[in-house]
Amino acid sequence: MTSPWNAVRRLLAATLWMALAAQAALGAPMRLAVDATDLDRRVLRVQQQIDVDRPGPLTLRYARYLPGGHGPYGDVTRLAGLRVQAGQQALAWRRVAGDPFAFLIDVPPGVSTLELDFQYLAPVRGSGERISITPALLGIEWETVLLYVDGRAVDAQRITPRLRLPAGWQEASALRDAAGQRAEPDARGWRQYREMSVETLVDSPLFAGRHLQRHALDDTPGAPPVSLALLADQPGALSATPAQLAAHRALVTQADRLFGGMRPFRHYELMLALSDEFGGMGLEHHESSENALRPDYFKDWPDAIRGRELLPHEYVHSWNGKAHRPADLLTPDYHQPMGTSLLWVYEGLTEYWGHVLAARAGLSTPEQAMDRLATTVAEVQARAGRRWRALADTQIDPAIGPGHTREWEDQQRLQDYYDEGLLLWLEADLAIRQASGGQRSLDDFARAFHGRAPGRHADGSVRPQPYTEDALIAALTAVQPLDWRRFLRERLDQPGRDAALALTHSGWALGWQAEESRFQQHERGWEGDSGTERPQNLAHSLGLRVIGNGTLTQVFWGSPAYAAGLTKGMTLLAVNDLAYKPERLDAALRANTGGEAPLRLLVKDGERYRSVTIDWRQGARHPVLQRLPAQTDGLSAIYRPR
Repeated sequence: MTSPWNAVRRLLAATLWMALAAQAALGAPMRLAVDATDLDRRVLRVQQQIDVDRPGPLTLRYARYLPGGHGPYGDVTRLAGLRVQAGQQALAWRRVAGDPFAFLIDVPPGVSTLELDFQYLAPVRGSGERISITPALLGIEWETVLLYVDGRAVDAQRITPRLRLPAGWQEASALRDAAGQRAEPDARGWRQYREMSVETLVDSPLFAGRHLQRHALDDTPGAPPVSLALLADQPGALSATPAQLAAHRALVTQADRLFGGMRPFRHYELMLALSDEFGGMGLEHHESSENALRPDYFKDWPDAIRGRELLPHEYVHSWNGKAHRPADLLTPDYHQPMGTSLLWVYEGLTEYWGHVLAARAGLSTPEQAMDRLATTVAEVQARAGRRWRALADTQIDPAIGPGHTREWEDQQRLQDYYDEGLLLWLEADLAIRQASGGQRSLDDFARAFHGRAPGRHADGSVRPQPYTEDALIAALTAVQPLDWRRFLRERLDQPGRDAALALTHSGWALGWQAEESRFQQHERGWEGDSGTERPQNLAHSLGLRVIGNGTLTQVFWGSPAYAAGLTKGMTLLAVNDLAYKPERLDAALRANTGGEAPLRLLVKDGERYRSVTIDWRQGARHPVLQRLPAQTDGLSAIYRPR
């Protein structure tokens, strides 16, 4: 664990660095023009102008460490065709070994402006990357289409962007024009946005498409307005009932009540793309969020609730993560590594509030929320890696970066600070309620800690306020005196703790039933990946997941399937001498509850075939919460609307 003094020193050093960099900021803003009309080839064409104040070496950088991703997820290989000119003179650029995101240019005497020309090559089908441009939708993350000046904090570098979209397309973003209005296209289709910092631009991505509907979620006079911008492949996917829109409006109301009514933004746009082609995602920003789900978001309303926790999660991030940010995540640019020691707060607490606010707003029912919670507790408990790897250590995962596989994901663990962080904060909430006799809760902490007014830049944009673990513990103690440091460190640093202990004082316990809950039945594709087939989930019995063609998509470490020698990627061909079908595997599980008919499975591993026998006698097991009648129902109190 990092000492509090070291955290403070890092914070002071970062603040001093940014202050010095701001003094050296460029006088004139950069100019950026992005042409997004080449939909067929998925290419964004970029022109950028940068004024320089002196000759000599200049380093321009492409973003590597991305806010919200918490790690080195920038992809400089998608920048292509770079040319640098000063008037009619072409200038050479070069890179140095070990730093491919830095572009070095020698500025000749007498040159005052550099003109850059390049393309961003967006992913195409078959690339394995998230699709961000389709014939009907596109998303622009500005860090992918600009270079910034090294040695100057990004909140001190000014830029004026403009954008050209296909004819007839509409856009959704937090960006505004010089008059503070949504930018309209000129005669040539260009939208001009007002001057802002590079930090604000990068924090203001854009969705655009042929079909867009915008709904005001709150436009109370004097309050920062909040809107829901819906985009889709087909206009039919935009059809929402009045009750569905009312639940989204209730999200804004319930968040106001949770955080004490302070909104840490000038205006806010929940951008939601509903598509079979546009890649699924959820990413937070100060004044907007990027969200993409399957096109049946409204049509499949009674069942598919997991996707309806996405918007609350990203909206909460405006308070927890954006306006108020862990000190070691607050870096002055996009090439310095981010610290991740408080992701259990940044993401874990946000996951908790997203789950709770969905229920309070009516985006999910209390029963659906409990089914989701039961699934979370059971899945966390089933991760074998919890026995050797502490929750705090999973926070290093973003720093590892992309390109790594997880063949045994439950043994390796992967960013468990989301789900296990949710359980940590649920337990903290229940502990406060128990110790205070129901007089206080984690809501009081939310108002006191994240409901504080944020800092502001001169142009009114939000200046994130850093916090440390010590400040967090002090705020929790002010709400309810407990040994919070011990409480937190036991859950963060000690492997193997029973996940079901998160339900202590809830009035509920984890139990098992033979049938999946409706939540489990509709988990597939919650982030918009409709091509991902929902597997038959036998995680808590045989210890495997298998899709319709028989491919084993997961085998759990230490499970009966693991003991039989099965691994991810094998193909299940037959169950008890009959071709694999989900219903046949279910029937085989039921038939062996007395041990009379152990399961015989025929599997294919490459070109090899093998028969295995599994003597599992407990049938199918799926998680459910069971009421403890002798205890107070703490979950209903948490989920109750404020």
